[in-house]
Amino acid sequence: MLSLRSLARSAPRSAARFSTKAVRPQAFLRQTAAFQPAWAVAAPRLTASFSVSAARRQDSGINEELVAKLESEIVMEESMKEDEDLSANIKEYLDNSPFEIEDQPGNQEVVLTRTYNDEKIRITFTTADLNNNQTGDEFSDDNALFDDADMDVQSGGANTKGAINQGKTQDGNIRVAPEDRVAPADREELEDDYENDEQQQGFPAHATIRIERPSKGALVIEATAQDGDFLIEDLYYFPSGDLADPATAEKDWARRALYTGPPFNNLDEDLQILLEKYLEERGINTRLALFIPDYIDHKEQKEYVRWLNNIKTFVA
Repeated sequence: MLSLRSLARSAPRSAARFSTKAVRPQAFLRQTAAFQPAWAVAAPRLTASFSVSAARRQDSGINEELVAKLESEIVMEESMKEDEDLSANIKEYLDNSPFEIEDQPGNQEVVLTRTYNDEKIRITFTTADLNNNQTGDEFSDDNALFDDADMDVQSGGANTKGAINQGKTQDGNIRVAPEDRVAPADREELEDDYENDEQQQGFPAHATIRIERPSKGALVIEATAQDGDFLIEDLYYFPSGDLADPATAEKDWARRALYTGPPFNNLDEDLQILLEKYLEERGINTRLALFIPDYIDHKEQKEYVRWLNNIKTFVA
């Protein structure tokens, strides 16, 4: 296939070479300027005038169609009322929390700040975690296909719940009770369990916690908020606050050379518990772990509507 494709591509080039060789000798039949008589009048050269600009095509109307679709999407998003419980939880936390929120429209990053004694505490999280989690759910849905296959294999066994009333008849056929003809996942007694699991399942939201003290450096904690708990992944110590959040390439290079501590899970369990209590004392607790995913969901919806309006303004 590749040789045929190469031959097809080289054929026009070969033809062009042959045609050039055939025409080229005719040039010797012409007189050069040195042998032409002085009284010869040059014939006017006729050239065809043409425009190199592409012909304007009529508007296909795709812009109007796109704007209409964007408008319908905006109307649908704005008509969807936010969960009243979600809005109430966000308002209640912000009204009674020592943290102040910094939420700049158009940015996906949200910052919470507060002071505790001589400490400056800064917590950063982003709406990108919600989209990243939805991407991961697509792969988990694919894995469910394998779970269904395993369920079909197990349904013929004697130890599964779906085979309690199964057995062999005298002629060797399998006898199945009427209630066992329904798949286990479709049974009424299991529907409530699946619904409860879906309601309780939340998405993990990453948060970066920085605690800075004057002349004593800074602590940086990388944690994940999910289902009302903070799961600490790493805890770093930096001798200065500039290294905790480097603003220049030199500071970032100096930060990389530092030993900032082992993985949090490698620490002694009692030390882990005390560090968790240290954070809880500063308001990094269950209420905050519930607030962060809720606010990410709230902000992502607002930013999506803003994005739709920006695209509509650009296209229109």
